[in-house]
Amino acid sequence: MMRQAIRTLRHRKSGFIATFVAVVFGTAIVMACGGLMETGIRSNVDPQRLAGTSLVVSGKQSHLRPGQEDATPLPERVGVPVDLLAKIRSTQGVSSAIGDYTFPAFATGGSSIAEGHNWSSAALAPYHLSAGHAPRSGEVVVASGKVGRHLTLLINGEPKSFTISGIAPTASTHAFFSDDDAAELVRNPGRYADVGVQVASGTNLDEVKKRLQKVDGNLTVSQGVDRGLAEHPDAESQKTALIAVAGSFGGIAAMTMMFVVASTLALAAQHREREFALLRGIGTTPGQVRRMILGEALLVSLPAVAVGVIPGTFLGRFLFDQLSTHGVASPVIEFSQGWIPFAAGAGAAVLAAVGAGIIAARKSAKIRPVEALAEASLQRKWFGWIRLLFGLLFLGGGLALLIVTATVMTGPLAASTAGPSILCWAIGVALLGPFWTKAVLAFWRWPVQALTRVNGRLAIRNLSARSVAMSAAVMPVMLAVGISTANLYMQTTQVHASSEAFTRDLRADAVLVSDAGLSSTVLEQVRATPGVASASAFVRSIGAVDEPRNAPFDEDGAPVIGVDAQGADGTAPVRLTSGSLAGLTGSTVAIPDYMATKTGRGVGSEVTMTLGDGTTVKLRVVATFAAERGYETIIMPASLVAAHTTDGLTKQILVRATPGADVRPGLAKLAAAHPSVQVADRSTLVAANAEDLQTQAWVNYMLVGMLIAYTAVSVVNTLVSSTLRRRREFALQRLTGSTRFQVLRMLWTESTLVTLAGVTLGTAIALACLLPFSAKVSTSAIPTGPLWIYGVIVAAATILTFASTLLPATTTLRHAPTQPTYTD
Repeated sequence: MMRQAIRTLRHRKSGFIATFVAVVFGTAIVMACGGLMETGIRSNVDPQRLAGTSLVVSGKQSHLRPGQEDATPLPERVGVPVDLLAKIRSTQGVSSAIGDYTFPAFATGGSSIAEGHNWSSAALAPYHLSAGHAPRSGEVVVASGKVGRHLTLLINGEPKSFTISGIAPTASTHAFFSDDDAAELVRNPGRYADVGVQVASGTNLDEVKKRLQKVDGNLTVSQGVDRGLAEHPDAESQKTALIAVAGSFGGIAAMTMMFVVASTLALAAQHREREFALLRGIGTTPGQVRRMILGEALLVSLPAVAVGVIPGTFLGRFLFDQLSTHGVASPVIEFSQGWIPFAAGAGAAVLAAVGAGIIAARKSAKIRPVEALAEASLQRKWFGWIRLLFGLLFLGGGLALLIVTATVMTGPLAASTAGPSILCWAIGVALLGPFWTKAVLAFWRWPVQALTRVNGRLAIRNLSARSVAMSAAVMPVMLAVGISTANLYMQTTQVHASSEAFTRDLRADAVLVSDAGLSSTVLEQVRATPGVASASAFVRSIGAVDEPRNAPFDEDGAPVIGVDAQGADGTAPVRLTSGSLAGLTGSTVAIPDYMATKTGRGVGSEVTMTLGDGTTVKLRVVATFAAERGYETIIMPASLVAAHTTDGLTKQILVRATPGADVRPGLAKLAAAHPSVQVADRSTLVAANAEDLQTQAWVNYMLVGMLIAYTAVSVVNTLVSSTLRRRREFALQRLTGSTRFQVLRMLWTESTLVTLAGVTLGTAIALACLLPFSAKVSTSAIPTGPLWIYGVIVAAATILTFASTLLPATTTLRHAPTQPTYTD
């Protein structure tokens, strides 16, 4: 039957081209997501500053809270305690070990210098001098410049002048100071950023690694390509985000691809039921029909998979570059796309094609020839028991996720159940498509018939008789509208809710910002500026609440905000319910009132936290404040938070003006006297607060856009194929007296009904996802976001539906009804 399958492909090009296109694009999308997943898992980062080491010892960038199974990632560099250096050097097999101090150092003259180190750590690369000598006190070694000249660097927010003592051309953005100067300039001299280790010649590297790991349980020992992750700890944290994005979108893409490929192939088989019936009538056995259909599926899918590899490779690289540009993935990670992503994409595509072929073959081979001819003409059967079972299971899954979202989840966590629910709703509705299509058309038929009259009545009767076939045209429209509407409005709603929760209590009128840091001197000058009522440093980080154990924060940690002690006229973005921030100094904390109520820790009690760099502190509660559920933060002294961040810098100062005062001119004058300091309004704070959500939204827009484009391919494939299949029907209408324009007007009305049905069902499943989600992340169950997004989605669905129906019909109707063009 393979010979028959090959001959069939030659004469049934349109149906198989649709399947071929669906498999090509599906393979490319799944393969690209697989490449992102492999990149995140491998996280290959070539070491540069630590390339000359055998092993790199760094702090463990995670913290396991008491009673928790999953560790909380630590966003700040943990580092290695200085007193462990002697133990590392004395470990058997270690020939030398050098500690590395790392701190921000920004050049003021347009140079690319951004990081400072102690000179002894230059041997870890190694960096060599091409001119001059090693730095002494007050001197610096840089990548370019002239020996003996002075260089001003911003360190800890203050300009400091150094003399260039030497040139190390390969040092790039690094500046090297004497070991004593580096120990004074770094914010935390008690910790090295990492320790580079050289092992003795002939020593087993794995054995030395095991011994070093026993030095302290909070150390991580890296070798090979993993040394690059120790050099770039941000890449380690972004690794998790990349894997999460690739996994979540890859799963959705794989399911969508399998659904689209299966439905496209099933539709092609459905259009050939008359052919299968004739084959059965001339003596072809059911087994031969099955083998022919499966052979066709393989003959189409295997070449399509091979073609899909080409765009999949480029698409994976493009997505990774975009994610790197927008801060989701680290640009220092090497993109990897080996045979595993190819196997995933190819396997999913072939599995979908073969699975759809098996289902189509089972139905076509089992039915009797006479019944098959009748079914091919009328298509009265809605669906089989298996399809009904799976349809009800998916609808039940969507309902269960809706209930969980509405009753259990809080705040942004609601997205973890609301997101998958849209797929359950979409697949459940699609599997039971004939029922839902019939129900929606029963609603829309009367207004459409009233507006279109004769042509409308003909189109409605046509659709009523062919409701099973028309559901195949409605379902792709539903899928595109539903998935795109739900995903896009989930993002706009979450970003809006986060901004609302932050700005509701925001009292700052202006903000000073500097990537190089703002010193305490600048803060005092701001407070002395005329018209300023209050000013406070503002620092962000993430920590983990160890005690009490039932604090309302998950394994991702608790957002931490650092501000200065202040009175009632302060700038802190909180609404106090008890206590005062006037005593927010030293080891103190202000907690959300929900946490205080849940844990029984009010003002005066103690809370144990692990800060972003792994330091555990005991804090006394001095205040509680109101916070939206799901958006709770921990308030701590700014100096305490900054001291436990990677760079140790205060990068923002919040300013509150006295009533009626304009502080911007005075602040602008102050900023002009300090390099890299800028004045911004409160919108900068709002944007910074929602930065992560905005990045997530952008990623979602890009990936959902790609998914929408793929479902658009399904819409076009399905509608073009369905229209071309009706050529015999068009010919009969022409022969019975209908003109070309009457047939086109009928198709115009049918396209209107298909669009209305698809948009109605898509909107319904989107609302089933959005209403409980919006109720949990915001104060209203109504999703927020611009209406033009929904308008664009509906317009795109309408254009695709009309174009995919009317263009092939117009081409067909150009020929006389008696020409062979109209035959099946």
